[in-house]
Amino acid sequence: MNTLEKLGAFNVWANTTVLKRLDEVAASGQEVPPVALRLFSHVLNAQAIWISRIGGTASPVKVWQEHDLAGCHALHQQTSEPLHQLMVNADETELQRLISYTNSLGDSYESLVHDILTHAVVHASYHRAQVATRLRDHGFEPVNSDFITYCRELSAAARQAAPSL
Repeated sequence: MNTLEKLGAFNVWANTTVLKRLDEVAASGQEVPPVALRLFSHVLNAQAIWISRIGGTASPVKVWQEHDLAGCHALHQQTSEPLHQLMVNADETELQRLISYTNSLGDSYESLVHDILTHAVVHASYHRAQVATRLRDHGFEPVNSDFITYCRELSAAARQAAPSL
């Protein structure tokens, strides 16, 4: 698996992991902190926006549009694995393609698809860390959604799946 593909798979895992934690908070009868939902909505919105820019289509969401927990689940399904699949399926020509776009402030830019895909994962990690901080601020234990934790889980799963000699 190449690095970009692995980052994409990590991003799906990390988003799923955070969503499961938010589900646990809600299932306990407590309110998911609105600031945590706002930040996680932003993660998923950004994925939708970048997918749209790469595909040359209009974004279905605004950058800071807020979603409830069910909306986050729906947007996660619509964006996390599709973003990963862009990473899996992109050949070198696609990765080096220059995308022209306008950001949420109206500024025009051009970026390589490879850089956009890398940014999407780094951006999501940054905001997932903010979600963890806000959960802790509200008395909830956050999950560890670090890349190395994902890698450790992959290694443990591989060891368990390996036939014993």
